[in-house]
Amino acid sequence: MDKTVQQYRIKTDKNKDQLKLKKHKAMKKLNVLYWIFTSLFAAMMLMSAIPDIMMDPIAIEGMHKGLGYPLYFVPFIGVAKLLGSIAILVPGFHRIKEWAFAGLFFDLVGATFSIIAAGGTISQYGFMAIPLALGALAYFFYHKRKAVIGNSPRTVKAPRPVLSSIAS
Repeated sequence: MDKTVQQYRIKTDKNKDQLKLKKHKAMKKLNVLYWIFTSLFAAMMLMSAIPDIMMDPIAIEGMHKGLGYPLYFVPFIGVAKLLGSIAILVPGFHRIKEWAFAGLFFDLVGATFSIIAAGGTISQYGFMAIPLALGALAYFFYHKRKAVIGNSPRTVKAPRPVLSSIAS
């Protein structure tokens, strides 16, 4: 084999290895950011769900007396937040995860609106920016991670048969 061809192959192999290493580092960073934001978001939602489920006097004070929601709504919303938090932490189940993110965002936006409508102060509804931002970042990195993982060869799905070719 010619010496220049051999040098070219070695150089090409080095470039491929460097590219793989860069992709690996980028994926690792993406995974770390995804799990940080998702864990923090789920933790905030879980910490707000537990008092609701247990019908804690502070939860009753805030939701029933402060915002005017019926008593039966307090544990219901707590269970919904608990299930949504579990859903965003469990790997896989992409459709359920999408619905969980949507439900948790509806809860946060609804809570923010309720606080504003009930005449809450800026410190009360301004705090809601924290879980909303964590949720938005978790959702952003979820989709970014899903796009990168979705392009890997191990997740390639077999094509579906076309109905017209089956019918004829």
